[in-house]
Amino acid sequence: MRRSHPLGLRRLLRPAGLLLGLALFASAAGFAWFVGHILTPTPPPALAGGIVVLTGGAGRVKEAFRLLLSGRAPCLLISGVGPETHLADLARLSGVPDGSLLGRVNLGRRAASTAGNAHEAARWVQARHLESLILVTSFYHMPRALADFRRALPHVRLEPVSVPPAAPVRAWPPGLWRVVIAEYAKWLATEAGITPPVHTAETEQGA
Repeated sequence: MRRSHPLGLRRLLRPAGLLLGLALFASAAGFAWFVGHILTPTPPPALAGGIVVLTGGAGRVKEAFRLLLSGRAPCLLISGVGPETHLADLARLSGVPDGSLLGRVNLGRRAASTAGNAHEAARWVQARHLESLILVTSFYHMPRALADFRRALPHVRLEPVSVPPAAPVRAWPPGLWRVVIAEYAKWLATEAGITPPVHTAETEQGA
């Protein structure tokens, strides 16, 4: 039986190792860019026709209420609200008088993904004939949210407002790093056109 020469095997493995090294370097460089990008503060948004906030992260709804009450937009959609949660609950948790929100806030209850949030928001925007929108979500979630919203609302001007991290990057706990790594992978999938099924959401007037 003829044996393979070790030198020939090493020659075959060398290009594979080089390709693997390049792939790891590209992945690390891409993730470093992503972290730098999500840590870049978003400037104050221009006035817009409406605000959409995506639930699921600390401080998101409170920031959306602040923008609404400061006059940045006349109406607000809170997308991804649980079935047992009411506007009064959200206002209380945010330290906002719920009377100041009546008639200005809608609750979306069935979006189960970021793509679902975008679909729900598109229906809300189209029903109100809005041409611009302030989008509020956590800093790590904003790139993927923008990608989905731009697909769902290609003719609407989007003004992103990212809720920043509570601590500097050097003090991030392991759990937050896991979230950021997962978001990076999900954002890459979204940019590649791989998205989960969209759930059609109904909205109700927050009262």
